[in-house]
Amino acid sequence: MIRSITFQLLATSAATTIHARVVEACGGHVTIESVLDAGPDHLRAAGLSRTKAAAMVDLAAHARDRRVNLARHGRMSDGEVIEEVTAVHGIGPWTTQMYLMHTLGRRDVWPVGDLGVRSGWSIVHGLDKTISEKELRNRGEALGGVRSDVAWYCWQAVHFERSKR
Repeated sequence: MIRSITFQLLATSAATTIHARVVEACGGHVTIESVLDAGPDHLRAAGLSRTKAAAMVDLAAHARDRRVNLARHGRMSDGEVIEEVTAVHGIGPWTTQMYLMHTLGRRDVWPVGDLGVRSGWSIVHGLDKTISEKELRNRGEALGGVRSDVAWYCWQAVHFERSKR
């Protein structure tokens, strides 16, 4: 979850650098205690915005108090995880979707709000303009069960397109 928070609204290279600093600020290992011990000021010094640092500390507090039970997420439905995690200030649908896909390995997450997914879909399908969230949501209905994989291919289409420049 900490990684997903770090990557919100950032280019991958910048987010990777900042996330490494967050890990360092947490003493080399991100745990509930290390995030709480680091606190928002130390996390901000790692390059996080005030909002992201606060979200990380709030997530750690929720986890410490068992309002968010990270150990159970693997056995919970996507909807249950989303409901539990979005109760944390600063964590919304995109962050939760990235967590479901990249940490929990869920195969049917469809992040229609992700610009990379929308751009990649548009590239693959030769669209003149970037597909809207609503239209992508509708198109995704036929892809049930493998939408996370399709999202990955959309991201790869963007990377491939950029490498041609």
